[in-house]
Amino acid sequence: MPFLSRRLRAALLATASATLVAATLPAPVPLGIGDPLFPHLGNPGYDVLAYDIGLDYQGRNSEPLEAVTTIDARTTEPLDRINLDFTRGTVRSVEVNGLRTDFAVEDEDLIIEPPGPLPAGVPLRITVRHTSDPRGERDSGGWVQTADGLAMANQADAGHRVFPSNDHPADKAYFTFRITAPQDLTVVANGLRTGRTRHGDRTTWTYRTEHPMATELAQVSIGRSTVVQRTGPHGLPVRDVVPVADRQRLEPWLKKTPGQLEWMEKQVGRYPFENYGVLIADTDTGFELETQTLSLFERRLFAEGDFPEWYVDSVMVHELAHQWFGDSVSPGTWSDLWLNEGHASWYEARYAQEHGGKPLERRMRDAYTRSDGWRAGGGPPARPDAPAPGEKISLFRPVVYDGSALVLYALRQEIGPSAFDRLERLWVRKHRDSNAATADFTRLAAQVAGRDLGAFFDGWLYGTNTPPMPGHPDWHSTAPAGSAKPA
Repeated sequence: MPFLSRRLRAALLATASATLVAATLPAPVPLGIGDPLFPHLGNPGYDVLAYDIGLDYQGRNSEPLEAVTTIDARTTEPLDRINLDFTRGTVRSVEVNGLRTDFAVEDEDLIIEPPGPLPAGVPLRITVRHTSDPRGERDSGGWVQTADGLAMANQADAGHRVFPSNDHPADKAYFTFRITAPQDLTVVANGLRTGRTRHGDRTTWTYRTEHPMATELAQVSIGRSTVVQRTGPHGLPVRDVVPVADRQRLEPWLKKTPGQLEWMEKQVGRYPFENYGVLIADTDTGFELETQTLSLFERRLFAEGDFPEWYVDSVMVHELAHQWFGDSVSPGTWSDLWLNEGHASWYEARYAQEHGGKPLERRMRDAYTRSDGWRAGGGPPARPDAPAPGEKISLFRPVVYDGSALVLYALRQEIGPSAFDRLERLWVRKHRDSNAATADFTRLAAQVAGRDLGAFFDGWLYGTNTPPMPGHPDWHSTAPAGSAKPA
């Protein structure tokens, strides 16, 4: 438990009349930190330092899991209430610093009334006993039901569909997972395994991260899986999690990861985490996901033979590149998503050129042709339109993928390959294990280039129309239907 001074403990106990507190406070309401795209996501007034998430899985992925989530945090301003993001579960009880507290659930917020007002700068330990329900709309994120168990897909705003949290990437924290499951199942989570204890016919698995992580990047896999161990660059532990029946069939793909790690390190520097691997899940999500240290992939990408080798390789590199861009360096707001997806798409395209014979310039020219249409349909790269109501996944549009990789291509054309490579390496080193915004990137680019790039970035990141491509005056973007592109 975090240290509480005798004076603070006495103050908390002296104000422990929940009836009096409730009588003086307005009705509980959901809060948010005002993210431009997800205004109700996240919560003000505290900084989460660590999560300890305990889950009890009985062996049926259509039933709620019993869970205990413990959050260590520190207040950053005086608080009368503590808001957590949480939905799709039943809250059994809440404690704050060891004292039972009242709570309410409004919309997708769990609103906690501590025993008394909390000053700024004090430690909090919040313990929530709850269920975590894998049932619900399949495409809304959170738990993903697989053929033999569960996995997670929490991007962009679905971590709180699994556990109570401050569910915004601006508040990264360390994670511990303690998952109990039938002994014939394998459990894997982000980070390193630190414990495995057998209790009769059940086993408790413990994993801890060595680096802070955003809630949207949390991953827990429960199923009939094999964990394949190998070694990457500099002795890096590489562990892949695959269905038992597919172990040999998937080996041609799994053995590629160390070489892909080496390639990425040549581009931007040392891999930023304690281990890496791919989680191949027998499920149909429609996407792959860069969950930290353990990227999630659909089985069909590898096992059904419908995709050419160069394409699968480049998708693997896309999720690997995210470990630097999006995971280690996380966005300040969701409007900074272009920094994640643009960079991952950039290195995906670079890898496809070097290893698959797919010319980068051809891909960028095609993206340029489509760029005005993408901007009209989803906003410019650094000011994307909000996702459609009830369709949060619609945030992930072409403009934040190849439309944003096109910005990086234009920047490289503008400042030169040498300066661009220095910028990329400095970016991931300077902001490792933290958050960074678009303004941080444009400021650093100007410093590396040694000149003002304001006009360049204004057009490329915020313009309705795509600016002329440096070095390619013959490139033209097709005006979207029903509009005329200015001369």
